[in-house]
Amino acid sequence: MDNFEFYLPTKVIFGKDTASETGRLAKEAGCKKVFIVYGSDRVKKDGLLNTVEKSLIENGISYEEFGGVKPNPLLSHAELGVKKARDFGADLILGVGGGSVIDTAKGIAHGLANPDVSLWDFWTKKASVERSTPVGAVLTIPAAGSEMSDSAVLTNEETGEKYGVNSPFNRCIFAVEDPSLAKTLPEWQIKNGIVDIMMHTMERYFISGVTADLTDRIAEGVIKTTRDSGLKVLNDPEDYDAMADLWWCSSLSHNNLTECGRGKDFSVHKIGMALSAFYDYTHGATLSAVWGSWARYLYKDCLDRFAKYARMVWDIKEDDDEKAALKGIEATEDFYRSIGMPASLHELGLTEPDDETLRKLAMHATINDTMKLSRIRPLTASDVVEIYKMAK
Repeated sequence: MDNFEFYLPTKVIFGKDTASETGRLAKEAGCKKVFIVYGSDRVKKDGLLNTVEKSLIENGISYEEFGGVKPNPLLSHAELGVKKARDFGADLILGVGGGSVIDTAKGIAHGLANPDVSLWDFWTKKASVERSTPVGAVLTIPAAGSEMSDSAVLTNEETGEKYGVNSPFNRCIFAVEDPSLAKTLPEWQIKNGIVDIMMHTMERYFISGVTADLTDRIAEGVIKTTRDSGLKVLNDPEDYDAMADLWWCSSLSHNNLTECGRGKDFSVHKIGMALSAFYDYTHGATLSAVWGSWARYLYKDCLDRFAKYARMVWDIKEDDDEKAALKGIEATEDFYRSIGMPASLHELGLTEPDDETLRKLAMHATINDTMKLSRIRPLTASDVVEIYKMAK
């Protein structure tokens, strides 16, 4: 088992009707002016925003709303939020929504606390986050896990770049999680969430040469529970227990628990994020579209892990490791397709991309071939091009 640090300062309030606890949590944190970040007016129509704001008022806290966050959240919107939060005098940034909303809240928090630093410099690693403004979350969808993660993703629409940044300052001070809020979500969002949760866990699983049995058991449990509860939720969105399991998997998949003693390898995320940056595809769909090709490109270099994954997650009865690994990859792709998610670029909607398009995507994924991907085997831009070709 590798050495590791595990830091999780986020207080989680989980269960039905917990949104009314938001004001108390903000007050306990010593906050008096809350800048509320959200996406569509859905949070207004279903009454969630009213519940949150009422709880703030009851605790003597003023607030200002900032809506309009889009999927694949934009740098420019976060920058506008920084200005408005500064004008308001915010001392807590509250994301009411899913991963895009919470990531935008994190970006606003960093910008607010660092007025002399260009916000994008944090995402391009020209500057490191040394201080920030407290962030809270009222989660509305099981998917990205941003409510407990140390990461945040933004898209620079001017340059066409989409990157993530990791920092302890990305940790929310509290996360309110009410699974009943997801029962009216569009099915497409649930499907993408299922993929994202599984991928956050698998990106920490396929690392060879390290023994971390307990971490493996936790990861395998998260993947299987996500799969099984996800199917139940798609069949019956009002199955609260299944939704609660899926919801909790979302948080556990990306709070670093499943990398303790093993680490992580987010190469599939980087390959998928290039597709989101160029074409604005939904994040989860880009991951399912390329995972199988990534796996087939690398499985021989990590055969023990892929064979174990096949047997432990998909119950593959095969003594030969290579055959088991390939059957596990196929089972994963079959699952994606069974819930209506793409398992190729063609199914994603990118039909017959030319070599130059694939090269540009690969250069984005590897930051112009300056960063090698994967802890299994270092991947250059040329390797990523081949993975995209296999994914056609």
